[in-house]
Amino acid sequence: MTDSLPITNRSRLRRSHPRGHFDRETINAILDAQPLCSVGYVMEGKPYVTPTLQWREGNHAYWHGSSASQALRAGRDAEVCLSVSILDGFVLARSGFHHSVNSRSVTLFGTAFKVEDPVEKLAKLTRFVNGLFPGRYADLRPDTAQDLKATTLLGLKIEEGSAKIRSGGPNDEEADYALPIWAGVIPVQTEIGAPIPDPRNLDGVAMPEHVREFKLGSAYGKKQE
Repeated sequence: MTDSLPITNRSRLRRSHPRGHFDRETINAILDAQPLCSVGYVMEGKPYVTPTLQWREGNHAYWHGSSASQALRAGRDAEVCLSVSILDGFVLARSGFHHSVNSRSVTLFGTAFKVEDPVEKLAKLTRFVNGLFPGRYADLRPDTAQDLKATTLLGLKIEEGSAKIRSGGPNDEEADYALPIWAGVIPVQTEIGAPIPDPRNLDGVAMPEHVREFKLGSAYGKKQE
């Protein structure tokens, strides 16, 4: 496995080339930091995009949903596009044209495959839960055969795609820097709030450490590969 993805006609950036990244380290870091993604499918000749959660295992990205999902059925053995985006800030320039956002994103292309083997499916779904909440799966009611039957798990080999990153302040026309207009960046961060217990929790059930110390993306990455 090479350290970078090949630059293809679909993955290369047409504009702002320096913002494009094809190395696996950058792509993996963004995938691991943001579980929320959008997956694009083609169903009956028309495009559909659905939001879902993704997770990475080595050189593959996975997502799951109901076995009744038309999108997941359409995605099996078909071309899909998976995209992850993280908003880092609003960039205010001295003209509307040069306003922008600081962000990190990944777009992947390829043919999705369905994980059929129930043992493999359970192992990957277990890692999905533990990747978000380390150690939680061992405390849960075990998944039943019906649970697994009702769940479709799709995967995508990470072999075509790119990351795009923008950071820093506005890039104005040189003449516009003389204008008396405020410009700069409004940073944006995702904040993790205090956990809210279910009112039907049994008395005496303590809040586990993976809830108290939850950090988005903290359990994914190289240490689990």
